[in-house]
Amino acid sequence: MPSLKDLKIRIESVKSTRKITKAMQMVAAAKLRRAQEAAEAARPYAERMEAVLGNLAAGSKNSASAPMLLRGTGSDQTHLLIVATAERGLCGGFNTNIAKLARAHIERLQGEGKTVKIITVGKKGREQLRRDFRDLFVDHVDLSEVKRVGYDNASAIAQDVLGRFAAGEFDVATLFYAQFENVITQRPTAQQIIPAVVEDDADTGALYDYEPEEDAILADLLPRSVATQIFTGLLENAASEQGARMSAMDNATRNAGDMIDKLTIEFNRTRQAAITNELIEIISGAEAL
Repeated sequence: MPSLKDLKIRIESVKSTRKITKAMQMVAAAKLRRAQEAAEAARPYAERMEAVLGNLAAGSKNSASAPMLLRGTGSDQTHLLIVATAERGLCGGFNTNIAKLARAHIERLQGEGKTVKIITVGKKGREQLRRDFRDLFVDHVDLSEVKRVGYDNASAIAQDVLGRFAAGEFDVATLFYAQFENVITQRPTAQQIIPAVVEDDADTGALYDYEPEEDAILADLLPRSVATQIFTGLLENAASEQGARMSAMDNATRNAGDMIDKLTIEFNRTRQAAITNELIEIISGAEAL
């Protein structure tokens, strides 16, 4: 049975932990608002670009003159997976869920005899995948010094991926990130970005005549689309990370409060037992005299 001193030290320790988790919850809530606004502001642009590309690619996808980013290499033997997670932990299952989805995708591709290569964005995903798939890593993007993700960060990743595609290092590229829905829900998502996935029934709401030709416009827009999709994924990740951290720290604060209540009750009971024992000893001593 712990002594009164041990219980008192433990109560103070849990109180200090609760202060830290409460502070982290408040910081995450402040960051979440900005990150959520950025993610929601980027969605209409990404959706509109996808719709325009769908309209442009409707008659060009199967054409021999279509850009390779649209028609692909003609093979799907080598897959590049871009796994985007956070640089920091203490955000519940956010990083684990993305890594779990990527792991399942890797195992499925390897089961089909495909070659897999991995680029990690954020060290938490790299740490979780390193033990089983270390040999598949081809690059890592460190964003630990970036205070706020910008388009320049996504553009640098996109340029690297596009350079590898042009060099024939892979056939299909897939981006893994968490789609932000709300503070409670962040949905792990796998999105193919190369070759471009175009809906056959894409509807932009109007018909357009393009100048220059569709293939020329696509050659310019498709690389931008890759960067835009990566940027959107990073923004969704940023909002999801803060939402998950806010939820996790709220749960930790509540759990710390419950633990403090239980320890306080145990402390009071132990103290009462000690007082009772002292009274019994005093009474027994008096009776002996």
